[in-house]
Amino acid sequence: MTYTEQLRDLAARHGVATSYRGWDQRRHDVRDDTLRSVLAALDVPAATDDEVRRALFECDVAPWRSMLPPVVVGTDGSEARFVVHVPHGADVDVTIDTESGGTVRARQLQVWVDPREVDGKLIGRATFAVPPGVPCGWHTVRASTSATSSSCTLVVTPARLSTSDHLRDRRRWGVLTQLYSIRSRRSWGVGDFGDLADLASIFGSVHGADYVLVNPLHAAQPRPPIEASPYLPTTRRYVNPLYVRVEDIPETAYLPTRRHARMRDAAARFERANDRPDRIARNPSYRAKLRVLERVFRIERSPSRQHAFEEFCRVEGDGLRDFATWCALTEKLPPDDPRWTTKAGAPDSDWVQAQRRKLAPRIEFYSWLQWVCDEQLSDAQAAARAAGMDIGIVHDLAVGVQRGGADAWSLGTALAEGITVGAPPDDFNQQGQQWNQPPWRPDRLAELGYAPYRDMLRTVLKHAGGLRVDHILGLFRLWWIPADAETPADGTYVTYDHEALIGILALEAERAGAVVIGEDLGVFEPAVQDYLAERGILGTSILWFEHDGERPTPPEEYRTLCLTSVTTHDLPPTAGYLAGEHIELRSRLGLLERDLELEKEHDAHQREAVLQLARDRGLLADDASIPDTVKALYRLIARSPSLLSGVALADLVGEHRVQNQPGTDETQYSNWKIPLADASGRAVHVEDLADGDFGFLDDAR
Repeated sequence: MTYTEQLRDLAARHGVATSYRGWDQRRHDVRDDTLRSVLAALDVPAATDDEVRRALFECDVAPWRSMLPPVVVGTDGSEARFVVHVPHGADVDVTIDTESGGTVRARQLQVWVDPREVDGKLIGRATFAVPPGVPCGWHTVRASTSATSSSCTLVVTPARLSTSDHLRDRRRWGVLTQLYSIRSRRSWGVGDFGDLADLASIFGSVHGADYVLVNPLHAAQPRPPIEASPYLPTTRRYVNPLYVRVEDIPETAYLPTRRHARMRDAAARFERANDRPDRIARNPSYRAKLRVLERVFRIERSPSRQHAFEEFCRVEGDGLRDFATWCALTEKLPPDDPRWTTKAGAPDSDWVQAQRRKLAPRIEFYSWLQWVCDEQLSDAQAAARAAGMDIGIVHDLAVGVQRGGADAWSLGTALAEGITVGAPPDDFNQQGQQWNQPPWRPDRLAELGYAPYRDMLRTVLKHAGGLRVDHILGLFRLWWIPADAETPADGTYVTYDHEALIGILALEAERAGAVVIGEDLGVFEPAVQDYLAERGILGTSILWFEHDGERPTPPEEYRTLCLTSVTTHDLPPTAGYLAGEHIELRSRLGLLERDLELEKEHDAHQREAVLQLARDRGLLADDASIPDTVKALYRLIARSPSLLSGVALADLVGEHRVQNQPGTDETQYSNWKIPLADASGRAVHVEDLADGDFGFLDDAR
């Protein structure tokens, strides 16, 4: 075999794609230098013939060096098999400790595999199966001989998530929004958890909605300036205190009179900003909130509330302690300090242990902030359910995290170095996308028994009626882009154990009682959507993206197990889309690969084909205004069999400005900083929505 042939064989064995089919349905071969860079990020040297040959040998022999696999993941009702390696001829005892405290014996199967010499020793392989009756959950496999022993995590996952089964009796509908953009007259210039509770109450009790889907609420930097994008957090497990409503913390009532007056003065300054449709100023708002929160934190809590805080810290455990430690350390270390990326500054280092003692008050403060967030999210979900919502708050899980953030520090080598996640070119993003996020290493995640993934899901699902998983295709494969790549197109796909990742997602969602919605838009293998449906996970259909070849797909042919909407946050609100504002914007920003006039013609052709679907069904007149066209499109998707229907809040009020333009940064466009406004550009408050004329919802549900 030539070097290139061996390199491609090596890449394939590590789950690295050597070719892929793009959005244009053409096959694209991955460059050798891309394969080398991605393999290097997996600690697989492949620069020379000798390195590739040695790496191929290691692929074969490495499993034989371990008594047990890193983790075993099975599905309820199916026989999960795993292999055990011991010195040839040695007796081995294999048991399973269940999470409930019981012990069962694994069943050995009659599978003969010839022994193999490994590092001068003859090693045998025995095959075992998880016996029927081991319940869904997190268990431990233990193997022992007379000379040695080993253990690994066993996860038994549900064959199918059942939380969406009750939705089949009728269609549920809800509103889709960005929390920072929905301000009340009490907000500090940015939407908060109190606004979320009020929004859910209004749409549940007044308009009959079943859920509110919000942007990811993951934490950004602990102090200003903070990242605006909710999809580029510092951690996916913990929450952004920017959204705290200070006045709703019980201890705020006990601020000294002078401090309370200062708080009200600060709030009043930001409340005036709520009347302006200008871009949102997160940093001044968060800076002012933090000053008050520092004071509230120092107020003595009642015994019952102190106990609740301590119990929260106990349950969250090392994850919360590490996150709060990172927050405290950021006050001490600049971002470029080498200790962030060396063993000397790792969470388990002696230096960090010493800092934990020195910074204990600051660590407690940041832990307290998370407890406050947790309480207010619980209140928001309770308000949603009390208002009659069947699902309540649907949270959003981002694809990844910032490089150099809290998760990158605490998870260490579980994230790939020298790689960012993104997407290859498609019709809407013709240069591809680069998301500035390091991906999970699939091998390291398995070695950790998927514990970081599980812990993240548990925290995010804690007060969620549902969970939207952004780019759920990333649980199957992710587009890895080497740091030295010229464009996002110079990457390749890396596959993940989707049965494990989807299974664990189903397990934790089942335990939380949450519906799961996968955002399955973009380039994917045909079997992906079928697999998600088999596991009880809803997909996503967006009117503009649903097409069969050259024609738009009639909504009557959409999937049933699905959330259907007209638009998404990566497109303008529908009024803006109908006016072609996204084409003009992408042209101004240099994001088009085609001539502007050709792009306009192509877009108009696609748009007109969708509008014709509405006309054919008597939903849209030829001379309809843009507001009437928006209403008609929501009535159109109501013809679909989808279990969930989503109405963008921006469409309800007539907003036309783009929330986010993929492929740009804050120097090019005000991504994630657009407050809710109506068609005339007037700021819309949460309170206004109770009296909104949303009569067309009766037909659009």
